Amino acid sequence: MTLTGSGGVFALIDRGVPGLPGGKQPSLTVHVDSRTLQLSPEESRRVLYGSRRDAALGAAVWQQAVTDARREPRDGDGTGRLFVVWLALPGLYRNLHRILRRWRWLGRADLEAEAVLVVLAALDAAAPAGPDTGGRLIKEAVNGMWAYAKRVTRETSVVDIDAFAETRNAAVPPEEGPRPSEGWEVHITPPPRREGLYATLRFAEPRPREGCPRTGSHLPDLVFRARRHEDADLIGTLVLRPAGARR
Repeated sequence: MTLTGSGGVFALIDRGVPGLPGGKQPSLTVHVDSRTLQLSPEESRRVLYGSRRDAALGAAVWQQAVTDARREPRDGDGTGRLFVVWLALPGLYRNLHRILRRWRWLGRADLEAEAVLVVLAALDAAAPAGPDTGGRLIKEAVNGMWAYAKRVTRETSVVDIDAFAETRNAAVPPEEGPRPSEGWEVHITPPPRREGLYATLRFAEPRPREGCPRTGSHLPDLVFRARRHEDADLIGTLVLRPAGARR
């Protein structure tokens, strides 16, 4: 699968929001108690994830960001919705890396795309003034990534029963196939082992009868190629019988 950039869609969004075309940056006007603050994207993130966090100011950031995104027209440029995803990303990286360490073969791009889709879906149902709005968005996205990873790991290849039956039914079973009027049939009967064929093959044929050619004269090269050490285990028998003969 192809990544859409260094690190995937998360990296694109991380780089994209602070550097939107034309120098346009989403900014938030938040109200906390008697204060009115104008915050840049970087300042908004520091409020949410910085070492000196203000819980009231953080709640105001999420409330205003979600409110602006919900008010954004559907035919708009999507800047407000993209900004909400951008604010949520730092809360997703830890679980993203945990999942990738646990299932190393999973595609990072797919996990990131799943998380973004879940954030956008949760945004449509979010209550801006509800408690811990941002935490709920992040939790939904984290749960979405884990659910996607577990769902993919449970997927296994299965036989296409219809195609298998169709192929089997189209084949002519050996018992029903045309038999030559003169010739020999070869039957190999291995014992019920899981190891497979790996030791001596032994060939048997009926005693020659009058008017019946010795089949042994046609087998030396085959026997030579199939031989193994004389002390090897017997792993099966090969029997030659006239075509159509009773078994």
